[in-house]
Amino acid sequence: MNASLAKVPCTIITGFLGAGKTTLVRHLLENAGGKRLAVLVNEFGDLGFDGSFLAGCGIEGCTEEDVVELPNGCICCTVADDFVPALEKLLNRPNPPEHILIETSGLALPKPLVTAFNWPAIRSRVTVDGVIAVVDGPAVAEGQFADDPEAMAAQAAQDSSVEHDNPLEEVFDDQILCADLILLNKSDLVDAEARARVIAEIREHLPKAIKIVETSHGKVEPALIVGLNAAAESDLAARPSHHGEGEDHDHDDFDSVSLPLPAGLSPETLSIRMTKAAEAEGVLRLKGFTAVPGKPMRLVVQGVGRRVSHHFDRAWGADEARDGRLVVIGLKGFDRTAVEAALAG
Repeated sequence: MNASLAKVPCTIITGFLGAGKTTLVRHLLENAGGKRLAVLVNEFGDLGFDGSFLAGCGIEGCTEEDVVELPNGCICCTVADDFVPALEKLLNRPNPPEHILIETSGLALPKPLVTAFNWPAIRSRVTVDGVIAVVDGPAVAEGQFADDPEAMAAQAAQDSSVEHDNPLEEVFDDQILCADLILLNKSDLVDAEARARVIAEIREHLPKAIKIVETSHGKVEPALIVGLNAAAESDLAARPSHHGEGEDHDHDDFDSVSLPLPAGLSPETLSIRMTKAAEAEGVLRLKGFTAVPGKPMRLVVQGVGRRVSHHFDRAWGADEARDGRLVVIGLKGFDRTAVEAALAG
């Protein structure tokens, strides 16, 4: 057998905060069709929300050992310390996975991670089957990450601290520039005209023809995601980046904090408080879970911009503490006091 065919394919799923990466991963796990899948999930912050959202989720064929969480910083910054050892551990299992899904944090740059697949320790054993960029359709439609010089100029005029391009813009650009396929997620939340405008804006950034697929709730035919055979680690030159190969990448522009969620609130009341918290200066993303009185299921709560959603994901474990927790990710120095006040009501 050809050595390249023996490599375990890996799909890198990138995308900005709240775009729907974890929902997509769950969808792929639920529709694995008997294939042995494993997941490496990277967290930004000190609450393992995305990992817990996947592990022990009751999906047939997916066990807790199939979900490996890397919570110690951005995966593209901790390749040697975290990513490569975790990947080797999966590959060395008696029954190794047939395909590995890698969910990066919303602040990760995918190209350094793709480059890591050329490391001697793993390059003969794995290949990047494809890089999937998940885009938050409503967010881009609202102009949050569009390359609009007039909007940037207006923002700079209103905020004397803005002296350079928004770093979030560069993160977003790097994610779509590295992609083999782009999913325009949450397309059900924007009308046809807005979707067409967003797709046109994205295409203006792309140096080559990359397919853009409209999705809702991360639901897409798995055959479109898995089996691209892109061998992206051998195609780095075709994946431009704002960040040079030797350039350091850190997240000094961002903060994250884990906060308790008040107990005994209805989902509706909690959503109202989270909406107020999301409006605090500098807040980018809210995600967490809590218990609801009289309900045996765990309530997952998420917020991106002013959009807050909630749903029950699974039953609480018999010995599991039902303390509500929320991770808040924002720009450096975001108004934590305002967030805490909003959550307290």
